[in-house]
Amino acid sequence: MTMLDDRTTAETTWPAAYPQGYAVVDVETTGLARDDRIVSAAVYRLDAQGNVEDHWYTLVNPQRDPGPVWIHGLTSDVLDGAPLFKDVAEEFAERLADRVLVAHNAMFDWQMIAREYARAATAAPVRQRLCTIALSKELRLPLPNHKLESLAAHFGVVQQRAHHALDDARVLAEAFRPSLHAAARDGVRLPLLECRPLTEWSDTPAVPRIGYQASYRGGGGSWRPSRKRPPCPYPNPGRYEDGEPLRQGMRIAFSGDTSVDRELLEDRAVEAGLHVATSVSRLTSLLVTNDPDSATSKTVKAKAFGTPVVDEAAFTQLLRDVAAADG
Repeated sequence: MTMLDDRTTAETTWPAAYPQGYAVVDVETTGLARDDRIVSAAVYRLDAQGNVEDHWYTLVNPQRDPGPVWIHGLTSDVLDGAPLFKDVAEEFAERLADRVLVAHNAMFDWQMIAREYARAATAAPVRQRLCTIALSKELRLPLPNHKLESLAAHFGVVQQRAHHALDDARVLAEAFRPSLHAAARDGVRLPLLECRPLTEWSDTPAVPRIGYQASYRGGGGSWRPSRKRPPCPYPNPGRYEDGEPLRQGMRIAFSGDTSVDRELLEDRAVEAGLHVATSVSRLTSLLVTNDPDSATSKTVKAKAFGTPVVDEAAFTQLLRDVAAADG
């Protein structure tokens, strides 16, 4: 295992421009869509050098089906007596105030949090976020993929309950500290991004998604959407171009590991009006992969065809503003 030298603060010239505190966050949710809800949340507060100050965890009643129980393990019975988000919003905000939000695939966590606060007719006190996937790339960590478990293994952090918000936040906090020290030591600029809270929200009831039917995986009555999806209703507008938005009808292929469950990521793409392709051809608009140098059949074909390639974090960002189909 390769580990970065985590020297003491006394041996590191700490950049004055670095933040004075961090809130390492993990949320588990009912899914990835705009109307999905948070079912649990955890925050580890860290000081300027990444040392843990305290931690906090809560269940949240989503007031709807809990979604992928096989991932987060939280059933309707468990969540029935949990507080609503509006009941924990103030305490959650106290944990976030005046700190940089840190998360693994931070845009996803930030979007879910921002939407919950907008539903509660208020705003989260977050102005900047830091994605640990982006930071690991800045540090050029030799990770096999961008899953949290790989980042944890690199720094010798032991996961106890994957996809449990409190343990995922703990693991990330423990992996973030040596990453932060390495960045400070090597003069790496932190990949901080602005967070713009939602100021308006029009709530619509969650409805069954067209083309899905309940199916069961294992015991316990947990469900997951059927893999069979309806055909994309929009024509393929061609390839994705850097700097331009995705357009409905584009053919999107995925290759390799993703930090967000692959099926949920594909579901979000379908909901945005994109065509999820199972292979890469000359008609493929975009390949999403966190390891473009791997020798999978999809990445090899993408290089041969000149298919554009982006990583998961960039794709998640693009999903925010998918342009309507022409005509």
